[in-house]
This record gives sequence, structure tokens and C-alpha cells, in this order.
Amino acid sequence: MDDVIRWNDQYYILATSTMADDRVEVLKQGETFGVFDRYGDVHPILPSPLGLYHEGTRFLSRFELLIGSQRPLLLSATVKEDNTLLTVDLTNPDMLSDGHVAVPRDVLHLCRTRFLWRGACFERIRVYNYGHDNIPLNLSLAVGADYADLFEARGHERARRGSRLATIPCEDGLILGYEGLDRATRRTHVRCRPAPSGVGTDCLRLETVMRPHTDITWDVTVACEIDRPAPHVFIAYDRAHAESQETLEAGKAGDCHVYTSNEQFNHWLNRSAADLHMMISETPQGPYPYAGVPWFSAPFGRDGIITALELLWVNPAVARGVLAFLAATQATETVPHQDAQPGKILHEMRRGEMAALGEIPFGRYYGTVDATPLFVMLAGAYYKRSGDRAFIEALWPNIERALRWIDRFGDPAGTGFVTYARQSKNGLVHQGWKDSHDAIFHADGSAAPGPIALCEVQAYVYQAKQTAGDLAELLGHVARAQELRREADALRERFERAFWCEDLGTYALALDGAGRSCRVRASNAGHCLWAGIADPERAARTARLLLSPACFSGWGVRTIATSEIRYNPMSYHNGSVWPHDNALIAAGMARYGHHEGALRILAGLFDASLFLDLHRLPELWCGFPRRPGESPTLYPTACAPQAWAAGAGFLLLQSCLGLEIDAPRRRVAFTRPVLPPFLRRVELRNLAIGAARVDVALDRRPDHVELSVSRGSAGVEIVMVG
Repeated sequence: MDDVIRWNDQYYILATSTMADDRVEVLKQGETFGVFDRYGDVHPILPSPLGLYHEGTRFLSRFELLIGSQRPLLLSATVKEDNTLLTVDLTNPDMLSDGHVAVPRDVLHLCRTRFLWRGACFERIRVYNYGHDNIPLNLSLAVGADYADLFEARGHERARRGSRLATIPCEDGLILGYEGLDRATRRTHVRCRPAPSGVGTDCLRLETVMRPHTDITWDVTVACEIDRPAPHVFIAYDRAHAESQETLEAGKAGDCHVYTSNEQFNHWLNRSAADLHMMISETPQGPYPYAGVPWFSAPFGRDGIITALELLWVNPAVARGVLAFLAATQATETVPHQDAQPGKILHEMRRGEMAALGEIPFGRYYGTVDATPLFVMLAGAYYKRSGDRAFIEALWPNIERALRWIDRFGDPAGTGFVTYARQSKNGLVHQGWKDSHDAIFHADGSAAPGPIALCEVQAYVYQAKQTAGDLAELLGHVARAQELRREADALRERFERAFWCEDLGTYALALDGAGRSCRVRASNAGHCLWAGIADPERAARTARLLLSPACFSGWGVRTIATSEIRYNPMSYHNGSVWPHDNALIAAGMARYGHHEGALRILAGLFDASLFLDLHRLPELWCGFPRRPGESPTLYPTACAPQAWAAGAGFLLLQSCLGLEIDAPRRRVAFTRPVLPPFLRRVELRNLAIGAARVDVALDRRPDHVELSVSRGSAGVEIVMVG
């Protein structure tokens, strides 16, 4: 094709080509995800996220449908609301014969439908002839597999790679293969039904003569195989689709469903719920929300915990799966190149050739300072939401190991604060949620030397010890409970003395290795409200700052204020807006009674969703001030979907409703609920409290919110507080 060039066996698309359109469609199921252009194609360009990936490797780097030698014309492309099916509608361009138009454009309709299921991509290509004449149809499907590791697809260069295996043409398709340096054999099976009219080394030819007003269908399966036969290479399209739908419905059965008077708000939450179900993968320990597509489709400790907390009131089963997985992968020994220490909770776990070979440290990597206290926080929150005492009893040894890590390895210098300093030379320099290299700095812009004590991490540790104290008392460890509560109270006092900046009206971003404050106005301080460590009067001042024009863009709270020397609205962590960050800040404001602030943040993120494709909140967007009638400015490489961004709307709604579920006491409370002007009514259906299910509605009145119960359950108390 004229708009593709080849250089050193790599393919590149000219910037002027229609194939350079950066809009993509995403599917994910289990350990497999696909990133396709709007035609449903994959082009062999580098670096590019396009492709079909399985367990950290790209199994399909080329997948292009042509009519003759021409690309079809795009009519539309959409992903079904539940994220299970990609549908692309195409038509033919003018088809020439001997220099004349033999078939005018818009006579053939091509419909491509695609979904993923158990390590395979299933596609149906249906062509309908709306013309009045017989039309010779010559389709070709170009196929290629580069077996790039996910990090290679991101642009990482490797000194050596494995060996491509000879392509095996079959009667009904192709088998491509690669033997990696990790000695794993990866194969891509491409199978077509009915059998193609011809099979080349890199393409399938689909040829027929179409009579007027008739259609023809081909089903193409692309199955990914690692060392063992691909289980779904021979399963039929319709059967696989039915199985995937049944599994999805079963996974949604335990959810609380939200219905409101605002259809656009409903679309936002429905898309968020669909994204979350797509991001959840089943592990041996239970469901786990992978962080984001394309670059973070893997288990991340911090992301999984925060997503589970955002979703806790909707479905506590996700939190149970996250806790069980992180307990099973909790570090048991000191491994410097993994930043691992006994009791520490996982940062991320990758599959793929580079992880297996140790070319990247992320096969099992522990370079996070906050996942360990967040793990303890989630355990306590899960018990309160579920009443699952047996699970907490089984988890208690892991909680104790996490607490020992906090006290010993988390504070090696005995400063009284949990700090981080990387051990792995290839690991992360900064190990809080703002983990880019320039995220932690002093007011003059100079980098903060380590070890670093982040303000929000001390807040998480405070809440973790409070939570662990409650769990210890539940399990009969009375002395331990008292000890943990004393430690939490002492930490709170130290924190207020060391981190509060009176002239800034907020808490310092961090303390550096010399104990000096990073006097930066940052969104991190909002997490201190969420975890409850902040003094009430100082919490109020922090909330006011975060809602000031310097911090609040109109679309949400920025990561740092516009007055800071490193502020850049286009940066990753120094001036951008992150949905999950905003959800935690809003929850913190609501915790301290500042409900109007929570409403303002909810409104900002909801308004942003109205401008975004599919109402899908991405990982982040730029922090430029909101301009009337214009959309948020997108961050070019933000993941979408992203699990904790998708979960943000649910935590924001919970915060505004003041919703608290106490399953052991079988009590549902709404504390001083508020609703924004654009939500007249909110209904919560199938809200689970143990085995019971309740339906409630909240209606906005001129000066209050009114609660009604449409389906109650005996023994469940539903109350309005305040």
C-alpha cells in the first residue's frame, strides 16, 4: 500500500495516511486484550499499541482487511455498552476494472463483529450485496505476528530476541510461531470458516461471486498458544459468544445497580461498570481488576486495592479477590532487585518474555510504599462491608506481616514515618502513587533526596493501624488492639507537627531524607482527609485550598497547584487531573462534613464524561482551566479504560450520599446525603447486606434529601443520619 513504508524489516505508516488516525477500540477478557483501529485493523507500525496481546506478548501485529488492493471505507465503529463486542461497519470504495468503475462505492456492506474469549479473538465478517448485479468479491486478510513483549511495543529496545518459526499454511488458515529466549514457544492459530479460497504465507484470500441482495459470512478465529494447545482454536463463533455472555452475566449478578433521573449520568456509570467488569480477570484467588489497557493490563497492588475500595459498596467480592491475591503474593524475603522485603505487598506482576528473563524487574515487583498499609485498610473495610469473619481470620497472619513491614522495613531509620528508597537499580525512583521521576520536589523545584516520607502514606499507615486494631479486637487480641491504637494516635501527633504548613494552609507533600518539608501544594494532602489523620480545622483549610482556582481546574482537582514551580498542565503528575485522586479527595471532604466540596468534584468529573468518547474517564487528562463550551484537554498516552478511573464515579456517589454499610450490625446508613442539581433521584437496587438484598431511593427536595425503601429485608436497618 502506498501509505506504508518498510525500513529494516519494520513497517511505518505515513502521517498523512488515514491509517495514522490514533483513535482506537479496546477489548479485554482475562489475560487477553486487543487494541484495534476504527476499521478493526491492526497495522505493523512501531512503536504502537495496536495488536492482540496475551499474557504480556503481542500475538497479532498485523490484521488488515482489504477489498482487492483497497481499504474499505469506514461507516462507523462502536463497542457495545457492556464492552463485549466491537462492531465495525464498512463499505466498498469505487472498484475499477480496465480503468472504469465496475462497482460504484456504497454497494457492498461489510460488517465486522469481534470479541475475545479465553485467549482467542473471534471475528465474524459478513458482506451484503445491495446492488442489482453479480459482483466478484476479492477480500484479503493480511496476518502477521511480531511476538513483541508489551514493553517492546511501548518502545523498549532489546539487545537480542528469540527466533521466528516457519509459518505453517493450513487448508483453513495459518499457524505462526516464535521461540523466545525464555524457551517458551508461542503460536498464533488463524482459522477461517468456511475455508478461505487461498492461503499465503501472510494472508487469507476470501473470494466469491455475490449475487444481488445476498450475503456471505466468514468466521475467523485467532487463538493464542503458549507451549500447550490453544483450547479455543476450534470452537464456533456462536458458542464462544454465548459462553462469554453467560460468564459476564454471572459476574454482574452480585452488583448493586444504580439508576438515576439523569440518563447521561446513567450512561457514565453504566460505562464505568462495564469497563470494570472488562478489566477484572479471574485469578486462582478470585477476581482482580487489572490496572489499565494497554500498558497496565496486569495486577497492580495499589490500583487493585483502590479500585476495590471504590467498588466496595457496589460488590465486596472484588475486594475479597484482591485481598486473597495480594496475600498469596506477599513478599516473604528480601530481594533487592525486586524491591521486596518480608511482609511487603506487591506493586505489579507481569507476564511475558522480558519479565521471565529479568530484562525488566516487574515479573514480580514490590517497589511501592503505599500498597502495604492500603492492604490493611482494605481488609478492615471489607470486613465492615461483608461481615466475613472467617476470611479475616485466615487473612490475619498476612495483616500482621504487613504491619511488621510497616514498623521495620517501612521505617528503617526509626524516624516514626514510613519512607521509601529504591533497592533495585532498574526500579522506580518514586514509589507512591505519583511515581514519575519528577513528582516529588521542593518549593524551589529541586528534587527531594530520599528516603522520602509522603504525607498520604503516613495517613494510610494511621488508618491501617486503626483498622488493624479493630480487627485484632474482633479476633480476641485485645492487647494487640490497644497497642495498635496507641501507635496510631502517636503517629497522628507526629504527623501534625512535621507535615502541617501554616502559611500554605495545607500539609506538605513529603519530607525528604534530611527531614525537610517539601512545601508544595499538592492533591496528596486530600488523601490525608480520606484516611482520617487530619485535624478537623486543618482539614477544612485543606479542602478550601483544593477547591480554589489554583487547584481546581473546573474538571477536577489538579495534582499540584498552578502556583508551584513545576506546574505543567500537560505533565503526568505535576498539574494534571486524575479521576481516582479526585474520588479519594471527595471522600475525604465528605468524611469531614464538607459535602459541598464532594458535590463540586462529582459535578466536574461528570461534566468531563459528557465530552469523552463512550463517557469513559481515562487515566488522567490535562490540568488546563475549564473553558466555556470546550472539552477537557486529553493527555495523549493516558490508558482508557483504567480501573481506578472507572471506579471513581461510584466512590464519588457514595461520598455524596453519605452511604455507609455495616454488615456485622446489618445496618445501612445515609449520613447527611446531598445530591447535585442534575440528579433529582437516585435508586440503588440489589444492595447486598450479607444474604439480604434491599432497594432504596433518594430524592432531592428543596432543602433536604428524602429516603424511601422500596424493598427491605427483615433484620436490616436502613436509616438517615443527621
